[in-house]
Amino acid sequence: MNTPARPPGERAPSHGEDVAQRQEGGSSSTPARPPGGRVPSHGEDVAQRQEGRRSAGPLTLALSKGRIFDETMPLLAAAGVEVAENPESSRKLILPTSDPGLRLIIVRASDVPTYVQYGAADFGIAGKDVLFEHAAQHPGGLYQPVDLNIAKCRLCVAVRQGFDYEAAVHQGSRLRVATKYVQAAREHFAAKGVYVDLIKLYGSMELAPLVGLADAIVDLVSTGGTLKANNLVAVEEIVPISSRLIVNQASLKTRAAELQPLIDAFARASAA
Repeated sequence: MNTPARPPGERAPSHGEDVAQRQEGGSSSTPARPPGGRVPSHGEDVAQRQEGRRSAGPLTLALSKGRIFDETMPLLAAAGVEVAENPESSRKLILPTSDPGLRLIIVRASDVPTYVQYGAADFGIAGKDVLFEHAAQHPGGLYQPVDLNIAKCRLCVAVRQGFDYEAAVHQGSRLRVATKYVQAAREHFAAKGVYVDLIKLYGSMELAPLVGLADAIVDLVSTGGTLKANNLVAVEEIVPISSRLIVNQASLKTRAAELQPLIDAFARASAA
């Protein structure tokens, strides 16, 4: 009753042909596994891909342009490594070094942890502010062996001059706060019991209080010159910021003999 009718003269397929036809009709994208074989976990699959990429070729250090790049150069020089080109004057995003076993890639500061975590770079240098935001979405994915003590600044709350921030906080006012560092700001104000509406911005933070978009901002402050030029003042320090050496955990296992001397050299240079 359940067997479909065949046209007259057509022969019935053998058992082997029938099985092959059923397999062919299934998903062609799923590779066959040997009997008893198991599907690798996502973590194992990523690790295998990373190991395959790193089986040959130089180590890759991810850096961003600007202050971090400039302040990293003396640390590399102390390790005996020179970089021939400056990304500010070159369009190249992959820079060779005097060490054939090491190259640099130039990426956005906020992307450095992503390149390292997913194995496109073996290690990198990123600010604590960037790492804090990255960890909120990707907890436990990066090894941070060294605080390099470079690109130092402070993550602060700032307001227009004349705005009584303390009074607003004590009165329980709900403040609008503009920031690029949403996770850090959220945790800071939650710990203080301050009610805030966070507005995510990507730049020109100082403009927000001046045009009424926000009551306050949370931003990096180095000398305070930019705040002063825009009639703003820092009213609260959230955390001191410096840049850290971050390492891909798979690289640390598979290329330890190459990586560890560089990690040690960075540690010595930053402590000097």
